[in-house]
Amino acid sequence: MNITFSKHVLSNNLRLIFHKDVSTPFAVVNMLYDVGARDENPERTGFAHLFEHLMFGGSSNIPSFDTPLQKAGGENNAFTTNDITNYYITVPADNIETALWLESDRLLQLDFSEKALDVQRKVVIEEFNQRYLNQPYGNIPLLFSPLCYKTHPYQWPTIGKDISHIEGATLQEVQDFYFKHYNPANAILVIAGNFEEEYIVELAEKWFGNIKRPHNYQRNLPKEPVQTEARRLEVVQDVPQHTIMIAYPMCNRFHRDYYTFDFLTDILSRGNSARLTQALVKKQPLFSSLDAYISGSLDEGQIIVRGELLPETSIENAEKAILKQLELLKTEPIPDAEMQKILNQIETSHTFQHISILNKAMNLAIFELLGDAEMVNHEAEKYKKVTPNDILRISNHTFIPEKSSTLVYKSSHLK
Repeated sequence: MNITFSKHVLSNNLRLIFHKDVSTPFAVVNMLYDVGARDENPERTGFAHLFEHLMFGGSSNIPSFDTPLQKAGGENNAFTTNDITNYYITVPADNIETALWLESDRLLQLDFSEKALDVQRKVVIEEFNQRYLNQPYGNIPLLFSPLCYKTHPYQWPTIGKDISHIEGATLQEVQDFYFKHYNPANAILVIAGNFEEEYIVELAEKWFGNIKRPHNYQRNLPKEPVQTEARRLEVVQDVPQHTIMIAYPMCNRFHRDYYTFDFLTDILSRGNSARLTQALVKKQPLFSSLDAYISGSLDEGQIIVRGELLPETSIENAEKAILKQLELLKTEPIPDAEMQKILNQIETSHTFQHISILNKAMNLAIFELLGDAEMVNHEAEKYKKVTPNDILRISNHTFIPEKSSTLVYKSSHLK
């Protein structure tokens, strides 16, 4: 089931995508900004995530973002990654202009004041303390990111590499980041709902067309060198279980092998019948849980295996067992039946993703950022092209000891 849509570019270079959905009384306004943690100054990290909070603090014209939206029956949220910052609103279709008014005004003139910055700075600091310092396993991103990356800005998580960067942020630095990245030419607006295309284009021009701002940022990030030596970090923390994470570099999101890597992680850990679960959780119970996944980042990413060990399992045996499973991928072709099972799961997942109007809006924005929103309708075809030989090829190229980055997260309560 394809997602139908139309594309327009406003005079200020804001990209507009409209998807007509007659199945729901609700509408979605999704605004994706092409800015993430990778665009930050290494001495001022955490700014992209800080703006996720600042954007909900109100604009110069609208002191409370949530109040008018709630009165209109709407809901909103946002998320930040290393690559993007995405804001979305769901609202009854009759109140679509309320959502556009709010979204456009915070792009036009965000509320910049020492008071507003101080409020959101405290929120981010509290989040850092609660999620990353005071929660079991919370500091794993702070340890694992710089282990996997030494040059590229993926070496810090979205919260930042040190909270002092947010604590010391000045109002001028925050304003500079906003005007550098929060620009119509750096954004993709997706509107989905039961409307006529002409009406949506008129509304987009009405609320966004007059917002004009110079856009001079050219992304030129340092490239991560080829890894030639195994990296390892062992820490002891007050956590209930030993945990091990092993990562290997993989291609970027634009490479055709991206789908092979994604397919491979599904072979390893998607569902109860997946290889790692069957071999090391059920048949030879060394782990309480075991997962494989890809980072999904736009630039060169990581394929990662993470496992929580059972209390009686030694770290040495656990690590050997994981590596043995990865070695099998380098020598034994995946049977056709197993390939088909994964493909069926992928196709089912994609079908369900196309049911939610919010998911459709988000995916259209992301694929437009990747180069063309139409690619959202061809994802399943990319997975169908993955072959057992592709799995063998990337496994032999990837699962090499010298390319590994291993984090051993030991429990202080266990031997």
